[in-house]
Amino acid sequence: MKSLQLWLKVLNLKKPPNRPYVCSYHFVDKRLTEEHPFSEKWLGYDADSTDQKATSHQDIIIYRYVPMTSQHKDADTQWEVLALTDHSYVSREPVNKPTCNEQTQCGGAEPLTHTILKNHTSSGFYTGLPISVFFDHVAFLQKFYMANLKMHITDQILITLMKLNLLQGDLAELFAVSQGVVSRILPYWIDTMEHRRMYIPWLPRETIQNTLPQCFKEKFPNTTCFIDCSETTLQKAHNIDSRGQSFSHYYSSNTLKYLVAVAPCELVILISPAYGGRCSDKFITQNSGFLEYLRPGDDVMEDTIRDLLYERKVNLAIPAFTQKGGQLSDKDVTITRRIAHMCIHVESTVPINLTHKMDHVLRICAALVNITVQDKKKHQSRVMLR
Repeated sequence: MKSLQLWLKVLNLKKPPNRPYVCSYHFVDKRLTEEHPFSEKWLGYDADSTDQKATSHQDIIIYRYVPMTSQHKDADTQWEVLALTDHSYVSREPVNKPTCNEQTQCGGAEPLTHTILKNHTSSGFYTGLPISVFFDHVAFLQKFYMANLKMHITDQILITLMKLNLLQGDLAELFAVSQGVVSRILPYWIDTMEHRRMYIPWLPRETIQNTLPQCFKEKFPNTTCFIDCSETTLQKAHNIDSRGQSFSHYYSSNTLKYLVAVAPCELVILISPAYGGRCSDKFITQNSGFLEYLRPGDDVMEDTIRDLLYERKVNLAIPAFTQKGGQLSDKDVTITRRIAHMCIHVESTVPINLTHKMDHVLRICAALVNITVQDKKKHQSRVMLR
């Protein structure tokens, strides 16, 4: 209680907001320490003087969410900016330097992303991506940004990826914006992230052969891909017909169903459009365009579409681990995890208002999985060269 009273005293506001924030930029040590428990640098007013005009809550919010301009730093620079800390605006000595809520003087507001994504663990939890891959993703998408949304572009992209696990209201509360702002951000970035679909190529047979792991070369040298029909829970629709089309007897709930094809080198090479959970694996395989990519002599690992494969002179490869008593090899486990990773990106319940964007969401998730795989392989290559 004494600490709270001290903060309120040095804050020197007639009507202090419920949740004021102070940027780490204003602390001597760039964070709260025992030697410097209050922010002291470049506040633009003297908190010891009761006559000094206080910074309003509105000023703080504008500082945190001013839109980007051409003067804004690039993605690499943004990554290194220090995070916001959850403390009140205070000052220990008068200064004449400008405050950071003037974008033209301070280069734009710091994104909350740096507070939320503290390390690889938190980045993986919120986005499903390593932190380096997330910021590479931001750098790639910046050139496509055409909207005028009053939030830092990095925070907008983070919100879109976090929506896979959080409710819209949670995001609005976390980023201190209205649900209306969140509802405008999500569809915009889902459409914009479609530029990532180039990262889901159907690999030529020669490329697949050249990247075939040793264990496949010995037992299944013609393997083209693994395929799996996965399902994601769908929010129950009010329309009875829609419920019937999406009802899955396997899950006893409403779902969206889609086909995932993964090459032996671990890349997702095809993701189908989303279908209602009522559709069979065979129907989705026939209508997704997957069969058009296959050539006579290819091997596909999947047992539910045997007749469709034989019609195209494509071989059905059933490895020993699918038979009773068999065990998964390390590579089999990796491929299985890759399919599971794709499903994890879309595993939470899909709200009704996003179903029309689901095809885009699936392609985005598949592309992000591939980007993560490529980043992992680059890291492994660097380690081997050392």
